[in-house]
Amino acid sequence: MDTINKDIEVLNSFSGANKDFLKLLIKKQTKILQLLEKELKLVRKNHYMTLWMSIGMAAFGLPMGAAFGVSLGNMAFIGVGLPLGIALGMAYGTTLDKKACEEGKQLNVDITF
Repeated sequence: MDTINKDIEVLNSFSGANKDFLKLLIKKQTKILQLLEKELKLVRKNHYMTLWMSIGMAAFGLPMGAAFGVSLGNMAFIGVGLPLGIALGMAYGTTLDKKACEEGKQLNVDITF
């Protein structure tokens, strides 16, 4: 965990503009959260929901939309699959978030960038 202490020291010693500090802060927060996830299997609130929402859209939504478009003979229906994929991904991600919370592996942190 020396890495976290070094990152905090860098933040404490920063003497630039507020805009540059905000960029550095976001970079260090992301790095620390990734380290906690990798080393201790700790995740922030809604981590899995956010992750699986995009995976659901790409892995399930686009193929389902393409299938709708081909079967109905109009590729304009490709957009129908995206919300379905998002909903499936969010449902699965929420399940994983609840499981992480029950196991005590969820940080009481919700960071939006």
